[in-house]
Amino acid sequence: MVSLSTFDYVLIFSFFAITLFIGIYVSKKSGKSASEYFLSGRNMPWWLLGLSMVATTFSTDTPNLVTDIVRTNGVSGNWVWWAFLITGLLTVFVYAKLWRKSAVNTDLEYYELRYGGKPAKFLRKFRAVYLGVIFNILAMSAVTLAAIKIGQIMLGLEPWETVVYAGLITVVFSAVGGFKGVVYTDFLLFFVAMAGAIGAAYYLVNLPEVGGLDALLINENVVGKLSLLPDFDDTSAVITLLIIPLAVQWWSAWYPGSEPGGGGYIAQRMLAAKDENHAIGATFFFNIMHYALRPWPWIIVALASLVLFPDLASIQEAFPNVSPDKLGNDLAYSAMLTKLPSGLLALVLASLVAAYMSTISTHLNWGSSYIVNDFYKQQINPEASEKKLVAVGRISTVVLMICSALLALVLQNALQLFEVILMFGAGTGLIFILRWFWWRINAWSEIAAMFSSGIISIIINFTSVGAVLFAEETGVFPAWSKFPIIVLITTIIWVLTTFLTQPESKDVLRNFYQKIQPGGPGWAKVIDEAKSENIDIVNEKEGWSVPSGILAMLLGCVFIYSCLFATGYWIYGETTLAISITITALVSGYLLKRTWSKIRAKVL
Repeated sequence: MVSLSTFDYVLIFSFFAITLFIGIYVSKKSGKSASEYFLSGRNMPWWLLGLSMVATTFSTDTPNLVTDIVRTNGVSGNWVWWAFLITGLLTVFVYAKLWRKSAVNTDLEYYELRYGGKPAKFLRKFRAVYLGVIFNILAMSAVTLAAIKIGQIMLGLEPWETVVYAGLITVVFSAVGGFKGVVYTDFLLFFVAMAGAIGAAYYLVNLPEVGGLDALLINENVVGKLSLLPDFDDTSAVITLLIIPLAVQWWSAWYPGSEPGGGGYIAQRMLAAKDENHAIGATFFFNIMHYALRPWPWIIVALASLVLFPDLASIQEAFPNVSPDKLGNDLAYSAMLTKLPSGLLALVLASLVAAYMSTISTHLNWGSSYIVNDFYKQQINPEASEKKLVAVGRISTVVLMICSALLALVLQNALQLFEVILMFGAGTGLIFILRWFWWRINAWSEIAAMFSSGIISIIINFTSVGAVLFAEETGVFPAWSKFPIIVLITTIIWVLTTFLTQPESKDVLRNFYQKIQPGGPGWAKVIDEAKSENIDIVNEKEGWSVPSGILAMLLGCVFIYSCLFATGYWIYGETTLAISITITALVSGYLLKRTWSKIRAKVL
């Protein structure tokens, strides 16, 4: 536990005050209509939305999660989330402009644009509850759990105290300020969070116990954790940490913030952009910052923690007040922060508070948008006034906060929850990629995928079946095959369902194509049938941008991964590798710029 000086308290409370002021300042305009409250009138610039996405995905559980991964599986273990870059860049160069052209209020409203009839209505309202309430509460509870652990170790707070103190201000400015309040505060929160993360990494690596960066890199507890790629002699590790994420996970799994084809709060920000160009710019900026810039401060602290706290027993010994059910490798990040001096400690605490508030406020606004637009307005009160919709939005914001806080009090581990959420979305991702470009996919396809993935994941993760099938030593299948098997079974089910059910009506398909202009061979049948009836649904000015978009995605992956790797090798002092990868980053960046220019000229 640390002791805060008067200066520390002043700095932290000043930060709280500024955040609340922003929320209150924009509240009057945000409360005018549901569109203002949830999308800020669709006039947001790319840089502000991009920073908001970055701030949102930097939460209190993120450094804890990265620390857990590094201490457990080494730096290479981060491929479990680094692989989602492919998903992110596919969204940037293929789907961002499609989302913006759809002009829907939420990504769930898309269902009644793409599909028709009762299945589409059911899908929209069910997903509103499923994602906006259940999944959203799970995600927020993981963030709050991290805050609880930080509060316990650094400030000696009881879990309920952290929940009350951290949640109260967040829910106030979120409920009052709406989406604009969230985005404006995210701008401040991003810089505070990054300053805290970088400052902490610099100071902690230079602690006498650590001995500086050079000493850290040769420490016996650290040497085996440094590789950016898993040990290729360890087949299981390669499959689990690299092959599955890169070959299967990125396209097959639904995860908040990394949805294949875009969705959730990422889609919300694309829909709030000024135009298609700003939607693309925002998502690309986010992916650069998220994958190339942010991981290394957390990784450095995680590696340094192995010197001071090599195992769980050492953490327990240093912090006996931590309850046994909250003890895990993710605690090591908070444990390291107790070594910070006054001033920097206040900045880091403010940065962690900023990270918490940014993520929670986004999830609250996003989840509330589903409840209001896709459930309340559609199922309960279709004639509700704009004032009424805003009021319901504010009430649902408070309720979501309370529910997630209560769940956080009984959770143990952020990585555990990450894996469970990942499993629940296994096998559904391909639908979100293909539904824009293949006419045959219908509402029943998504319903089948959603339920089969959820049911299979529950059976495998929460019953004895999982142990029988995937136990380390005695399982029928290798432990690493759990995720691919869920993906395979789910995919087979939804593909069969697609061909065994009726396609969407001609009117639905034609209206969708005419508005979105997705292009490609997957719509050839719909276009040809329309032409045979002398109905023109194709805008000849629109070219099919997907091939160029995929090329841009591949170049973007090379560019960002090169930036990520080059930074790592510069830190490691491996100059030759660092220089060669930096050159790769520059070349791929140049080629990406040229390709992007062609895409803009062609379709935007």
